[in-house]
Amino acid sequence: MSVKKVEKTEKVAKPKVVKATKAAKVPASPAGKVKVAKVAKAVSAPKAEKVEKVETAPVIKEKASASSADRAKKVGGVYFYAVGRRKTSVAQVRLYENDKATDNDIVINDKKMKDYFPTISLQNNLLSPLKAVGMHNKFSMTVLVRGGGVTGQVEAVRLGIARALVIFNAELKKTLKDLGLMTRDAREVERKKAGLKKARKAPQWAKR
Repeated sequence: MSVKKVEKTEKVAKPKVVKATKAAKVPASPAGKVKVAKVAKAVSAPKAEKVEKVETAPVIKEKASASSADRAKKVGGVYFYAVGRRKTSVAQVRLYENDKATDNDIVINDKKMKDYFPTISLQNNLLSPLKAVGMHNKFSMTVLVRGGGVTGQVEAVRLGIARALVIFNAELKKTLKDLGLMTRDAREVERKKAGLKKARKAPQWAKR
């Protein structure tokens, strides 16, 4: 039997027919001729991105409450600064000249003196340098005191006031020194020893 060879025909892609765009007709001129106008597409330019301005909100400082304003009065101007120490207490004292000052103008750790040291004996001890030179109610005062107990803090502030007064007027030093207000009290608690109950106290000893 004879075998017929079948040749495969490749498919040829037909070219795509491009339709010509019709030109827009312009009305005839008086001469009767028809003009063909080419209509060009307007290419729109890319729109610029709008930059939004972000307005920052103004910083508003909160006003201190009336109670805190009463306790800590802001004092400005020239001041006389000194540091006083006693035991483990350290006091930083600033004196401001004020002829109409009262005890409420003495601010200690953002509190009035009468609130920080409530007892009269502590208040008199603190004000003793001012009373000794006759300058009580002549200064406003701000004090920052840290460490120790009540007694140590009062005496630290007292020494700081005396030193600040000497800076204000060097002639006051003799009066304050004669009263012992210019001397730094160096007495401190002695350290505890091993085997003892305190620095020197020993436990009870039994012979048998």
